Amino acid sequence: MRVSAALSLVLLALLIGPEPARAGSDLVIGVHDDRIKWTEEPAPILGAMKALGLGGMRVTLEWRPGERHLRTSDHNALRRAVAAHAGGVRVVLGVYGRANDAPRGRAAREDYCRFVRNVLLRYGEIRDVVVWNEANSDTFWRPRAGAAEDYAALLAHCWDVLHRSIPGVNVLTTTAASHDPAAFIRAVGAAYRASGRQRPLFDAAGHNPYPRFSGEPPSARHEVYVGQGDYDRLVAVLDESFTGTAQPPAPVWYLENGFQTTTAGKRRRSYSGRESVTQTLEPEAQAAQVAAALRLASCQPRVVAYFNFLLVDESLLGGWQSGLLWADWRRKPAFEAYRTAIAEVRAGRVDCAAVLRG
Repeated sequence: MRVSAALSLVLLALLIGPEPARAGSDLVIGVHDDRIKWTEEPAPILGAMKALGLGGMRVTLEWRPGERHLRTSDHNALRRAVAAHAGGVRVVLGVYGRANDAPRGRAAREDYCRFVRNVLLRYGEIRDVVVWNEANSDTFWRPRAGAAEDYAALLAHCWDVLHRSIPGVNVLTTTAASHDPAAFIRAVGAAYRASGRQRPLFDAAGHNPYPRFSGEPPSARHEVYVGQGDYDRLVAVLDESFTGTAQPPAPVWYLENGFQTTTAGKRRRSYSGRESVTQTLEPEAQAAQVAAALRLASCQPRVVAYFNFLLVDESLLGGWQSGLLWADWRRKPAFEAYRTAIAEVRAGRVDCAAVLRG
């Protein structure tokens, strides 16, 4: 029986190929939630993050045309955000503004990149910065005509400005799963080649691999849309768009992903307004999705970071209810599911062969 079992294992290995490497402990796992910027008492947030075992928190900062320096309100927000750094949490900053204010011309690019530089000089705890937000989407970048070329120019200028002044800075791009990110990345690469630039555009590729709807499996594959299950296509387009240039193959950061829950039941009184999403999940189903998405991310070799959107539900139903905590701060089943999955990733216990088979 022992010989037969061994032969069976050998045959199985030949059929499915070598087993993917098991997930390790170096994945940056966090949440994207701006709530810490607005509170006078960050202890509950920091306590929840510690209980989960998070290693990262992504927050955002607004930029306005013509600005190069922080406003007083910005300082107040960032001082609260970097409090997480003292607890060993990596603070990732996304800087963007209104879609119509996207920095398209030379002067606007200079203002924006100098603003980001001044933020990082003042707050040395922050070394990871996302240049704008979902630049392939008209929700965040208008007009669309020439957007890829303008974004390539913005990345180039910010990379130069930041790397000249900030040791160890990590400059990230940003794309949405919708709005044909593959075509946008190709257009950015084409603009980069046409410019004749001999330096990189970015250090890491940021992507928000939301599912098309909350109940869609994280491993689902698509033709144009680029979710988590389309990892191979995302990596391929990144590589083909920059092969032969000064841009090296980039690690991938999943900067946002989330699955919305229903608020029916007694917790409904913690929310207000009208639900804007027709397909939401029961809490237990959200928990399963959250855990599955993290395990999948941990098994995708170029993915080095994963952030759930949010930590705490937004109380306005027109917003997002994809947090690990209800709006009243009670834990959802997803809280324990995320914590358990984090522990598995940290210990290298995720069976990637099973995860990738779906």
